[in-house]
Amino acid sequence: MKYIYLFTLSVFILSCNISEEKKKIITEPKVKIEEVKIPTINLEEANRLSQLPIHCIQTEYPNKLNQTIGSDSDLKTPQELHPAFYGCFDWHSAVHGHWSLVSLLRQYPDLEHADDIKRMLIENLSQEHIKAEVDYFFGTYNTSYERTYGWAWLLKLTEELHKWNDPIAKELASNLQLLTDLIVEKYVAFLPTLNYPIRSGEHPNTAFGLSFAYDYAKTLGNERLQALIEQRAKAFYMTDTGCPLSWEPSGFDFLSPCFEEAALMKRVLPTEDFKSWLSDFLPQLKDKNFTLETGKVSDRSDGKLVHLDGVNFSRAWSLNEIAKDLPEYSHLKNSANQHINYSLPNIVGDSYEGGHWLGSFAIYALNSVERD
Repeated sequence: MKYIYLFTLSVFILSCNISEEKKKIITEPKVKIEEVKIPTINLEEANRLSQLPIHCIQTEYPNKLNQTIGSDSDLKTPQELHPAFYGCFDWHSAVHGHWSLVSLLRQYPDLEHADDIKRMLIENLSQEHIKAEVDYFFGTYNTSYERTYGWAWLLKLTEELHKWNDPIAKELASNLQLLTDLIVEKYVAFLPTLNYPIRSGEHPNTAFGLSFAYDYAKTLGNERLQALIEQRAKAFYMTDTGCPLSWEPSGFDFLSPCFEEAALMKRVLPTEDFKSWLSDFLPQLKDKNFTLETGKVSDRSDGKLVHLDGVNFSRAWSLNEIAKDLPEYSHLKNSANQHINYSLPNIVGDSYEGGHWLGSFAIYALNSVERD
C-alpha cells in the first residue's frame, strides 16, 4: 500500500507542475474551422439559373395537380384549371418559377433572353388568367388549396414585383392583385384557427409559410397581416427550447424545421428578445466552432430524395437571416456558404425532378448572402 500511495503522490506532484497554458491545450483542443468559398450570384450565374424556370413555366406536362375531384366537370387539363400557373410540374413550383424570373430580371436587367422572359410573364399573368386562378379557389373542394406553401410563394412573387422598378412589374402586380388579396384574406382567416404549428420539413411547414407572408406584409405595409403573424408566431414558438437539430434532416425534407423557425423568430422579435430565445432554442449556435453536415442526396432523379438539396438551401438562407446584424453569430455564414456550395453545382442540367423547383431555392439562398 505504501508504494501505491507514493506513486499516486508522484503523479499528483507532476500534474501540478504542468503549466496552466499546457493544461488548456490538453483539455481544450482547438478545432480549426475551414473557411469555405463565399457563393455569389452575378450575371453569368443568373443566366445559368434562369434556364430552369424559362424551360418550365410554360411546360404543361408532366403535372401533379393535387386536385380533389368532385365531378366529371373537374376533369380538365392543367392549363385549363390554372392558366397562369400550369407549368413546372405543380402549382406552387410554377408560382416560384415566376418569382425566380422576376427576381433575376430585377437584379440583372441585361439578363439573357430578357425580352422573351417578359413576354412569358405577360402572357401567363394576364388579368384574365389571374381571374381564373381566383375562381379556382372558390371551388367546393379548393378552399385550402396550396395552404400555406403555395400561398407563401404567391405573396413572395407579389413582393418581388413591388420591389422591381419597371413598368412591366407594375402591370403584373396590378394583374396579380386580385389573387394577392385573396391569399392575404386566407391567411387572416386561417391563422387564428391553427392551434398548433406544423413542424414538418415539407410543404405545410408553418414557420416557412409565415416568414414569406411576414416579408410581404412588411414590404407592402400590411399592418394587419404583420401583427397577426407576430402574434401567432409568438404563440406557436415562444416557449420552444432545445430544438433537436440532430434529428434533421428527415429523408424527404426540403425545409429545415429548426432553422426555419429560428429565422421566423428573428423577424418578429426585438433583437435582445431574439438572442435570449435563440440561446434556449439552439444553444449550440453560439459556439464559434459550430459545424453542420450538409444533407446528402443519393439519387437526384428521385423527386423525393432530391428534396435534400432544398434543405441545404433552406438552412443557408435561414442561417444568414439569423446571423444578419448579429456579429456574435457571424460564424454561421460559413456553414450557410458550405450548404449552398454543396448543392448549387448540381441543379442545372439535372433531371426535371429537381430542376422544376430547385432553381428558385438556389436563387433565394444566394440572395441571402451578404454582398460587399
